[in-house]
Parts: sequence; C-alpha cells; structure tokens
Amino acid sequence: MANFSKSNVPQFSVDIYQNEYLPEGGREVNGIVTVTSTGGGTTGGMPLPTRSAGQVPGTTAAGPGAAVVIMVDCSGSMDYPPTKMRNARDATAAAIDTIRDGVAFAVVAGTHQAREVFPAGGALAIADSSTRHQAKQALRKLSAGGGTAIGTWLKVADRLLATADVSIRHGILLTDGRNEHETPEALKASLDACAGRFTCDARGVGTDWEVKELTGIASALLGSVDIVADPSGLEADFRQMMETAMGKEVADVALRLWTPQGAEINYVKQVAPTVEDLTSRRTDSGPRAGDYPTGSWGDESRDYHISVQVPPAGVGQEMLAARVSLVLPQPDGSTQVLGQGLVRAVWTDDMAASTRINPQVAHYTGQAELAQVIQQGLEARKQGDMDSATAKLGRAVQLASASGNEDTAKLLAKVVDVVDAATGTVRLKARVADADEMTLETRSTKTVRVKK
Repeated sequence: MANFSKSNVPQFSVDIYQNEYLPEGGREVNGIVTVTSTGGGTTGGMPLPTRSAGQVPGTTAAGPGAAVVIMVDCSGSMDYPPTKMRNARDATAAAIDTIRDGVAFAVVAGTHQAREVFPAGGALAIADSSTRHQAKQALRKLSAGGGTAIGTWLKVADRLLATADVSIRHGILLTDGRNEHETPEALKASLDACAGRFTCDARGVGTDWEVKELTGIASALLGSVDIVADPSGLEADFRQMMETAMGKEVADVALRLWTPQGAEINYVKQVAPTVEDLTSRRTDSGPRAGDYPTGSWGDESRDYHISVQVPPAGVGQEMLAARVSLVLPQPDGSTQVLGQGLVRAVWTDDMAASTRINPQVAHYTGQAELAQVIQQGLEARKQGDMDSATAKLGRAVQLASASGNEDTAKLLAKVVDVVDAATGTVRLKARVADADEMTLETRSTKTVRVKK
C-alpha cells in the first residue's frame, strides 16, 4: 500500500458565520458552522494512506481500515421487468470492482429474510483481485423471489460489520419496493440498534418504493438517499457510491456544543449539502455540553445551522453563546478536539447592527424552508388539497429561484407550470410522472451553498 506524507493527513477546520449583535433584551442567537476536512489525499479508487505520526486517530491505515456490506433487494418484484435484477447484479459487480484492496466486504441478498451471498459463513472477505472475482461469480446466482423485510438485512449487515476491527463501517442498500413483510416498529427497532454502528447509503430503483421509508433509513444511519428511476442507471450510481465510501477516512466525528448557564439549544441542523435535523440526536457529554453525530468524513465540507436561546441582557454586555467543537472519541474514553469555533452574543442599541441578518443564516433558513414546503406541497397534492399544494409548491419555486438552487427548480418544473418564479406563481400540472414526483421528494433536502 502507498505511503503518504504527513501532508496527506486529514485536517479539520471550523468557521463560524453570524451576526452577533442583538437588541436590548434579545435572546435568539444564530450561527452557521462550516466544517471542512482537507488533505486526506484519497479519492475513490486510490489506496488508503498509511497512518503517519500525528495523524488523527480513527483514520484509516495499512490493513483493512474500512468495511462495507452491499445489501441487494432480491424480492419477487425485482423480476418485473427481468432487466431490473440483471441491472442490480451488474451494479453490484461495478461496486465490487471499486472496492479498494485491503477493505473488508460482503454481499447480502435481501428478501423477507437476509442471506449472505459472499463470502458467507458470518465472515467478511478482504478485497483483492481474487476475492472480487469470486464475489462477482457469486452474484450470478442471485435470483428474485420472496418478500421485503429491510430490518433483517440491516441486522445481518450490522453483525457482519461488527466482525471487522476497522474505523469505517458502511452499508449500501438497494430496494425496489415497500417494506411489506415486517412492521414499521420492527424496522425502527433495527434502525435504532444499527444507529451509530455503521453508516448506510440507500437507493430506490423504479417507482414502487416508499420515499419516506428509504429517507428514514438513510437519515437514521447518516447516509445518502436517492432514486434511480431507470434501472439502467444503477451501475454508474453504485460505482459512484462506492467511490465516495472509499474516500471516507475518519469515522464517528461529533459536533459538540457547550452553552453557558441559562442558555438553551433551540436546534442543530445540517444544512449543506443536505438538510438533516440533528436536534433530537443529542447525547450529553458533560456539564452543559452535548454531542451531535456527523458520521464519517473524507475530503469535504458541510454546513450546520445552530440556534441558541440566551438569557436577555442590556446594551453593552456580551457573552459566549456557544462553544462549537469537532470531537473524535479515543479508545481510552477521552476525546480529541479536531477544531473549534465560538458563537457570540453582543447587545447593542444600534438598530442597523442588531437587525442585520447574516447572509449565510438567511440563505440556509430559506433552504430549510424550501425542503419543508416541497414535502408539504407534495403531501397536500397526494391528499387532494390542490389549493394548499399550489401555495406550498409556489413558495418552493420562489425560494429555489431566489437562492439559485437550479437543480431543485428544474425538478419543481416537472410538477408545476411556473408562471412567475419571483412571486411563486404556479399552476399544478394535470399529469405528473411518478418518477418525477418521487425524484422531487427524494431530493428535496439537497441544498446549494451561499452564492458568492
């Protein structure tokens, strides 16, 4: 395996964007926290770096520093049309080709139960040219038949991943249908058991699966979710997913918020590249401190919106509203601080200063609202409330246009006819393809960064 110099070690930075000025008696402080990981020196398909002296503990090193389990839906519906199962096999083979030497991996066939396809026997294989070839040979035996119980797939993936002494544990899940052969409670119990143990990217192929079901899985396991409406697109999508997974180098990173006496956290949300509310995922980590999970990191940047309620104060006073730290747990129970930033509150009688909204805060407040009104509008449309659907989706068009979110604007244009984007004036289309509606719903949480 290649040795990388110390300059290739992932480095984290934390930047805070806010307007710290409040009017006399003001209480709500908002800030955008930009976390950036750089210098890891890996992209999909490249070898993992050997750990150097001073490298962030928990990063991948020589040997199998990562493990991945691919879960392939093999329920009966995957045979309609027959090309769907063939595309799924080809996509899984492409993903296997992308697994780097030294990474532990397995393939699981999912129906109303989970079956280990390769290497089987409750073990993981270590990727090299031989095991990748054997895994692809085993895929030839995959056939469609049976029901769908995704919770059982996740539990088997968790059991397999737990056998690997690695820092990065990842799952890739493909399904084409609804989770009809286990209760919602059983799926939730599986997700609760797996949360924090591995991350998982989920993909829905075709249009017969449930968007909320799959987005819920990806959200609980801190992974991505998307639709592949045409099965022929699976191979490219799986290859890209695996390349991204292979680029992850640091796992179990948390955003730690300390607040002073009398202050309270209103919410903590990831707002880029997607909207994800982390507020309810807080775990206490000390007096007036709590940790919010962020999952695994490669070379990337993410933004978080933090809102804090502080005790009211008079003009001229100032306080630290929150200390934001990026932390990594250590084997001895301690934590390493990877980066830190401060959110401040300063009370002023300067009306211009206290009423000015920070551009980043304003932008991401709009992006969070954009995701919400899309989901509300589509739900209203399904329920037959066309007036509400028109109003919500019109507001979505207005927000997408104002923020420069061109991808979302294009998806909205397949569901509504846009009369005036600036005012949000739209008409619902009489007919909308299922794939277009599901794509808009699935990708509604994707955001764009502040325009320069």
